Amino acid sequence: MSVAVVYWSGTGNTQAMAEAVVKGIEAAGKEAELLEAGEASAEEIAEKEAIALGCPAMGVEQLEEDEMEPFVEALESLVSGKHLLLFGSYGWGDGEWMRDWINRMKQAGAVLVREDGVIANEIPDEAALAECEAAGKELAE
Repeated sequence: MSVAVVYWSGTGNTQAMAEAVVKGIEAAGKEAELLEAGEASAEEIAEKEAIALGCPAMGVEQLEEDEMEPFVEALESLVSGKHLLLFGSYGWGDGEWMRDWINRMKQAGAVLVREDGVIANEIPDEAALAECEAAGKELAE
């Protein structure tokens, strides 16, 4: 089984989380493909058996609008029945962007591996990275 991990990161925080998710997927004995949102094709990603998407909160708690939002919009109609993990970091607010993203993907028919996603405030600490790794493993199982 191949699992896609697609992310957008402005400061490296969400990239670190994506790399931890990949570690978990590989620990479960699966192959992981790590891609930045600008490099990813929604149609190709939708062919994977499972998908992890990572994006920090931007602006007024929303997805990054130039690369990640268009990618998610293209993928949205293709995720029904797919196992999906959402993750990202934030520096303000209370995680509203993740709750909105979760609801959006649920409405699209995705099967969420973590009901609340995985979020980290600012730089992900050891606990957040361990949670990402565990979530990656769950996604691959």
